[in-house]
Amino acid sequence: MGTSYRRWMGRGSAVAKIIGKNVQTIQRFATTVNMWVFEEMVNGRKLTEILNQDHENVKYLPGYKLPENVVAIPDVKDAVRGADLLIFVVPHQFIRRLCDEIVDQVAQNALALSLIKGIDEGPEGLKLISDIIREKMKIDVSVLMGANIANEVAADKFCETTIGSKIVQNGNIFKELLQTSNFRITVVEDADTVELCGALKNIVAVGAGFCDGLRCGDNTKAAVIRLGLMEMIAFAKLFCKGTVSVATFLESCGIADVITTCYGGRNRKIAEAFVKTGKTIEQLEKEMLNGQKLQGPQTSAEVHLILKQKALVDKFPLFTAVYRICYEGKPVEELIVCLQSHPEHM
Repeated sequence: MGTSYRRWMGRGSAVAKIIGKNVQTIQRFATTVNMWVFEEMVNGRKLTEILNQDHENVKYLPGYKLPENVVAIPDVKDAVRGADLLIFVVPHQFIRRLCDEIVDQVAQNALALSLIKGIDEGPEGLKLISDIIREKMKIDVSVLMGANIANEVAADKFCETTIGSKIVQNGNIFKELLQTSNFRITVVEDADTVELCGALKNIVAVGAGFCDGLRCGDNTKAAVIRLGLMEMIAFAKLFCKGTVSVATFLESCGIADVITTCYGGRNRKIAEAFVKTGKTIEQLEKEMLNGQKLQGPQTSAEVHLILKQKALVDKFPLFTAVYRICYEGKPVEELIVCLQSHPEHM
């Protein structure tokens, strides 16, 4: 079974490290893992050259060796040609163009797994990234979301994650491909909720970072986490197709990922710096993330547009406060005002 892996930054390399090791011993999978890499120069060398010769992503996941059977390929069509297992790890704003490029290159019976944490707003409102892939590629798409900070996964520290799959047996194929003794996977059918959790938790993490920047303390931050989770559940119930199981929010994709991101993720870190330095989100992305785009503010903007279309802005005060602070120049203290007047307290 061919495995094509396209990566984005450290997360992609961390997962490629797992897959590369697993396929050496699981006979049903091909032993070579193709990893599409957006080519760039690092210290005078091509990144693909560094990956294929030194077996390390020195820019985005330094200090962790990749198995030698992980092959970095700069041309996405070459990377995916003939593959029947695809793993998507790219910024969500690029997904439509990427699918258009590769749709004719993959096997007709291919299966996909998306690790992309974002949503898109379409003419009809909410659009999940997995739906975009499914419609453009005409293949089944599962999603993987959870408390999985890339460098900890690469360091083989114990963590859990969740695969959401509308066809459970397909989710189980990816579980077999990815699971290790320290990377434990649960497969659930509530795929849309799993995917929404991966996007919405980044908004909550921005709120948590604002809290840290204001030095509000752990009690206030706990309130941000709880109220943020309540808004995540409410949003899922309003916008997910089919039944939403609240139990899904108790999986790694839900409360665990919210906690991890609110204490250790980049959205929290940048939001704290936003308060303390007075710099813009764009400036901080350049200085602290090597120019990578932060998902939390972007997702808050997409969610705000959807809520505005549905006249539901007032029903999601935490999501709305994060958006207004990031994009409308509102003072960060508006976050505290939102907590004080949140309908969950009324």
